Amino acid sequence: MVYAAKKFINDPSDVVTEFIEGLVETYPGLQYLDGFPEVKVVLRADVSAEKYDKVAVISGGGSGHEPAHAGYVGEGMLTAAICGDVFASPPVDSILAGIRAVTGPQGCLLIVKNYTGDRLNFGLAAEQAKSEGYKVETVIVGEDCALPPPRGIAGRRGLAGTVLVHKVAGAAAAAGLSLEKVASEAKCASEMVGTMGVALSVCTLPGQVTSDRLGQEKMELGLGIHGEPGAAVVDVQPVDVVVSHVLQQILSPETSYVPITRGNRVVLMVNGLGGTPLMELMIAAGKAVPKLQLEFGLAVDRVYTGLFMTSLDMAGFSISIMKADQSILDRLDAPTKAPNWPVGTDGNRPPAKIPVPIPPSRSAKSAESQARPKELSQQGRVLEAAIQAAATVIISLKDSLNEWDGKVGDGDCGSTMHRGATAILEDMKHYYPLNDAAETVNEIGASISRAMGGTSGIIYNLLCKAAYAELKANTDSEVTPKYWSKALKSSIASVSKYGGATAGYRTMLDALIPASQVLEEKLSAGEDPIRAFILSAEAATKGAESTIQMQAQAGRSSYVSAEMLATVPDPGAMAAAGWYSAAARAVKEQYQGSS
Repeated sequence: MVYAAKKFINDPSDVVTEFIEGLVETYPGLQYLDGFPEVKVVLRADVSAEKYDKVAVISGGGSGHEPAHAGYVGEGMLTAAICGDVFASPPVDSILAGIRAVTGPQGCLLIVKNYTGDRLNFGLAAEQAKSEGYKVETVIVGEDCALPPPRGIAGRRGLAGTVLVHKVAGAAAAAGLSLEKVASEAKCASEMVGTMGVALSVCTLPGQVTSDRLGQEKMELGLGIHGEPGAAVVDVQPVDVVVSHVLQQILSPETSYVPITRGNRVVLMVNGLGGTPLMELMIAAGKAVPKLQLEFGLAVDRVYTGLFMTSLDMAGFSISIMKADQSILDRLDAPTKAPNWPVGTDGNRPPAKIPVPIPPSRSAKSAESQARPKELSQQGRVLEAAIQAAATVIISLKDSLNEWDGKVGDGDCGSTMHRGATAILEDMKHYYPLNDAAETVNEIGASISRAMGGTSGIIYNLLCKAAYAELKANTDSEVTPKYWSKALKSSIASVSKYGGATAGYRTMLDALIPASQVLEEKLSAGEDPIRAFILSAEAATKGAESTIQMQAQAGRSSYVSAEMLATVPDPGAMAAAGWYSAAARAVKEQYQGSS
């Protein structure tokens, strides 16, 4: 049986009216016309047609693109937004109702995205309004740069660049310009902007089944904001490559979509399509700015990054580039009370910032002490083999650790440990003074601190710092097994002190505590050190596996139900048992090989 996609809605047919109700409850400056469900119009609460003495700026279209268009209603931007059903042009009666509600003697400007339904319905409404005595002008926005220049009547689609036109027109109207001048500025702005979108998935309409049109390894270039097919379906590419392609397409001199040439000033908008995290949008913006500056020779005067015109839950983004002069920038910077226009983006961009140098550590060591020795002692060779084996095992466990952590945590334990292990292997080639066990452990902590991050990085850094202090206190020329045992015990005590966990809390300590206890016990009893190490590794593995029976009392797992916890062991404990056991086996092989 195929099920509709999971969404936080009631009746799918009510999503637009219920969205509007929530919107006006959230923003006191907004109101809606009492005409549900046929008439869905959001308007400024402080405007009435009888008293409004400025040009009204009205836009709208199908819903599902939030915050467009209702989120841009407010002083200095739109006076009203006409909402259709999801991805459906609003009916003529709704558009007329909006015109009548906010249009005073100065008239109104309709800003319409270039889709056939929108053009027809807004056009018919405009003609009807004119026949009733209203002054009405219309600007059609079609700035899509993904498809070849059209030969038919459809033309280029209206996309997120329309929001920039809203802002220019709204600011011009707020400044008291006439209808003809507001329309002229809006039309000029619409001719200065180009947009192209890319997506990893198509959107899912309320109450419908999620489409798998693209599959897991494909992405689509140039698809529309309703999920309609674009220019091409290609393999998923790094965002660097995607951004380069999009910029080239928009700014191509062959198509001349926008009149932008080297030396021009531009505005950049990176728009999320609904399902893309802000982190990824900022990465795209961070790649786009220097490319525009260095590869295309453009001055990037403003950058807007966020959700401006979405496509429900589509995983993707669009890039809009607008040619700008000072008058355009002034309109974009003009104040507005529209709730979804971004704050903190106005004003001239400062020159590139030079990062502040990191202060050196007071315990900074000489370059010589941080270098790998030219020749390794026997202890150095054994230590190298143990580190190599431990890190390699962690790398091999990445997917398993992520899978376990996906059920009881945030799903990144394997990836986090993998970063640390990879850094350790790389740094060991150049920086670890392997003949000095204490300093090597300290350098491992530095590698982990730099590469891992998160709670795991802190915990492992604590382990290394405590072990370093214990080993450094040793005045003997060689670190004996008992000193290693003391170092492990001190490390566990440090983690327990600062992290709060102990045995039975379902953490990495459930592997390390039994290992430490067995190692100390066997060495004290006179057991062969290699065998003691192997037996302690077995205890670590047994302890890690026993976590499947424990209720978590620390970390993110403490928020997970006992039923879910009972399906997998603690990934942190399994990782600790993995590297500890690998190190034990490597030490055994080293001494057996030399005997």
